[in-house]
Amino acid sequence: MPPLSSRPVPAPHGAPLPAAATDLAELAVVVRNGFPESRHFGILSALDADGAPALELGDPTTAILPRSAAKAFQAIACLRAGADLRDETLAIAAASHPGGDEHVAAARAILSSVGLGEEALQCPAAMPRDEVALARAHRDGAPPRRLWFNCSGKHAAMLAACVVNGWDTATYRDPSHPLQRLVRDTLEEFAGPVSHVAVDGCGAPLFGITVRGLALAFHRLVTADPESDAGRVVSAMRGHPHLVAGPGHDNTELMRLLPGFIVKGGAEGVLAVAAPSGEAVALKVADGADRATTLVALEALAGIGVDVRAAAALRFVPVLGGGDPVGRIVPGAAFPANS
Repeated sequence: MPPLSSRPVPAPHGAPLPAAATDLAELAVVVRNGFPESRHFGILSALDADGAPALELGDPTTAILPRSAAKAFQAIACLRAGADLRDETLAIAAASHPGGDEHVAAARAILSSVGLGEEALQCPAAMPRDEVALARAHRDGAPPRRLWFNCSGKHAAMLAACVVNGWDTATYRDPSHPLQRLVRDTLEEFAGPVSHVAVDGCGAPLFGITVRGLALAFHRLVTADPESDAGRVVSAMRGHPHLVAGPGHDNTELMRLLPGFIVKGGAEGVLAVAAPSGEAVALKVADGADRATTLVALEALAGIGVDVRAAAALRFVPVLGGGDPVGRIVPGAAFPANS
């Protein structure tokens, strides 16, 4: 595999999403009793096993905020900084978890390994999304906790990286902090130039990249040397998909149904998927909805020749009426087969 520096990178400084839906591609249609009720527009970039564009809908050089789809690269940066993460703790560092007992235990283990407690986390406090944990929290009258927030593993990993380097833990969310500069450098190494800096929902810095850049980053992730930091993150995500998103979540289910695939979604309609053979797809739904992202990604991968038949169940997203299926969400007209 050629070194990262020798492979093409996306055009820098992509423009943000176009204001007009007519400048975007139709990725999915919500069909109710044969009636096209809603349409999701957006941008998609699918790359072949060599990392070259194979199918692109809309302008792939558009800049987006990758949200939690960037967590694998934040985890790589923490490893490069010397954080002692492995197996479950590395998987939770790259996760958007629902706050179940196993998720909380893994995040807490990271903090404990460097002598920190939950109070060191600077992500918001939240109630768990895991049904068992939430029912118990309501029963016990428990208040929101930072460890229950879906990004607590990432924040714990960032704190661990700071402690081992003697970096200030009180300012670890500052974009100028040594750790965040390393995160940015790591993301740019995999995805190409950062065009925007924002604040994610968890409070950590968020670096804008292009849609094609996100696809390229996932291609490079799955084709990395298994012994590298990137390879270690891939191995942890593959080995513990239930930690990455949680039981029943599309990200976890896709990795379970398609062993070897890496999947990570982000808020506001972002999703990236990579096959073990190197094909990768990234997409952004312009209206921020995520209900169609998995089927759209699978449609794109199938369209470039990737065998995703084992995940056929995830390509059927029913539309309900009175609790019964009366339609489904289907790929939009932008896909060649539907044009």
